[in-house]
Amino acid sequence: MNDHLARFLTCLNVERNASPHTVVAYRNDLEQFLRFLASGASPPSHPAEIGHLDIRRFLAQLHGEQKKSSIGRKLAAVRSFFRYLLREGVVAQNPAELVAAPKKEQRGAFHLTIDEITALVEGPGEATLLSLRDRAILEVLYSCGIRLSELTGLNVQDIDQEERLVRVLGKGNKERIVPLGRVAVKAVAAYLKARHDPPGEAPFLLNARGGRLTGRSVARVVDRYILKIATMKKVSPHTLRHTFATHLLEGGADLRAIQELLGHASLSTTQKYTHVSIDRLMEVYDRSHPRATKPVDPP
Repeated sequence: MNDHLARFLTCLNVERNASPHTVVAYRNDLEQFLRFLASGASPPSHPAEIGHLDIRRFLAQLHGEQKKSSIGRKLAAVRSFFRYLLREGVVAQNPAELVAAPKKEQRGAFHLTIDEITALVEGPGEATLLSLRDRAILEVLYSCGIRLSELTGLNVQDIDQEERLVRVLGKGNKERIVPLGRVAVKAVAAYLKARHDPPGEAPFLLNARGGRLTGRSVARVVDRYILKIATMKKVSPHTLRHTFATHLLEGGADLRAIQELLGHASLSTTQKYTHVSIDRLMEVYDRSHPRATKPVDPP
């Protein structure tokens, strides 16, 4: 069983070019599944001996301990594993296809208000190289709505200051171009000038030792400035991505345009940002619908 898992993870890494985070998540989820099977009264010795009821029992013991989204992710890992085994001729069918995924909790994406995001991005001073870097981090996250991994993966040449565009390498190595606001361009220019205009192939964001900044370090930067604005909200770098999408939507941007900017493969992923206020919806409706405000005479 472990040999099949090792080969599957190698396939994920080499053939599918999955991110290291995805490989680690799949490994953890599938190792947990195999431990569950091994703890049973008659543990299977071959993947073909695993049935859909085994998978259901595995998911059932997770209920009450983990979120539905986490349980759904584990089922997705098991499904993917069996698809690989089916392709390799190890099993004759995929038992995980007979197991329904748990319904996801319906909740809107959390975001900051305009006043809160303004206070956050203006938190860093301009006295040191690190404060200039921190300002560039916050401005780019909010201006572009890019993911944390996309931000830390940027090189200097990926940012076109003159055209105000950023070339982003997203999930599945899909490249997209996103606009960069003028305020963010100014912050980027100040930071790079303080670094004496590094070459294009250099990492955009550096740590204090001169190496590429990690996602964990960016999260600490956000935490540091959140304390300054004294909000009780729990904020992460991803919150700025939510805020970017929500403010665009509230400003009248088209949902499909936001989908392109965020790099979502499916519009349904983008639709979680549609939690605009009812007042805003009514305002747009009254302004846009030809029969929204004028009374109509009865026939």
